[in-house]
Amino acid sequence: MSRKIVLVTGGAGFIGSNIVADLCADGRWDVAVCDWLGPAEDNKWRNLARHPIADFVAPEALFDWLEGHSGEIEAVVHMGAVSSTTEPDADRILHSNFTLSRDLWDWCAENETRLIYASSAATYGDGGQGFTDADDFEALQALRPLNAYGYSKYLFDLYARRNADRGLAPRQWAGLKFFNVYGPNEWHKGGMMSVATRMWPRIQAGEAVQLFTSHHPDYPDGGQMRDFVYVQDAADVVRWLLYRKDVCGIFNLGSGQARSFLDLVNALYAAAGKEPRIEFTPMPEVIRDKYQYFTEADMLRLAAAGYNKPPTSLDAGIADYVTRFLSQPDPYR
Repeated sequence: MSRKIVLVTGGAGFIGSNIVADLCADGRWDVAVCDWLGPAEDNKWRNLARHPIADFVAPEALFDWLEGHSGEIEAVVHMGAVSSTTEPDADRILHSNFTLSRDLWDWCAENETRLIYASSAATYGDGGQGFTDADDFEALQALRPLNAYGYSKYLFDLYARRNADRGLAPRQWAGLKFFNVYGPNEWHKGGMMSVATRMWPRIQAGEAVQLFTSHHPDYPDGGQMRDFVYVQDAADVVRWLLYRKDVCGIFNLGSGQARSFLDLVNALYAAAGKEPRIEFTPMPEVIRDKYQYFTEADMLRLAAAGYNKPPTSLDAGIADYVTRFLSQPDPYR
């Protein structure tokens, strides 16, 4: 008797490949991946190289593959997206992040297949309304994203909530609003890598790194704050949801504790065994008016749903990332 399949879209990407690693190690399901790998020299394929995936699907063949395996699929974990907040083609963003997600939702609903998908903290916009993950339609509709990426995620959250309220939902569905995720398997992302990964080569070399000056009286230079979440925690929540078929809704996924960029950089230098060397550079005027000085996930709803594993602290997460990955000749998970 064949085992059930969990399909991870975007499974060769950053968060997706860490989910694949967790699910392959768990061993309960066969794990299939839908993604593009791009040029071999970009090394995105290395994000998957250590994990015995059961199948690999090109995105353009996704729905044909789903139809051919409809009786075998336990769940779709939909992490595939245009994730760049600076992508200039809004049509491309909407097609990838909303239209494809909508079609996957409809397929999963029709085929009684569970769906877990990536939303984003970018749906909260400037944070003026806070970061509480109420997922009723009115609360979701009141959010005001600041870019096309955030808008695409907001639009699909509304679609999910609207259809769930109408009884047109997969037998389990969950959206995860990821905050500032960092960790292994980011190298292919270029300028969209997390600050930790982007700064590591300079820190490893004992060189100075740059942080933005502050233009807000409540925050010192480098004191701008984010909810940094270790990617292992993100993958763990997805695996927990696959074991908890009764949990549905849209949830924040962060650490629940805001920390400053200065804290992050000091943790990196400490893990590298080097003295911090930090320089401050003026924040570009083009982003000053829309810059977020504070994000912090309210994690109460996920806890109320039954997830009670403590988050990895920033210092522990950075230490683990540096020791097990960044400082190693092969930094891939």
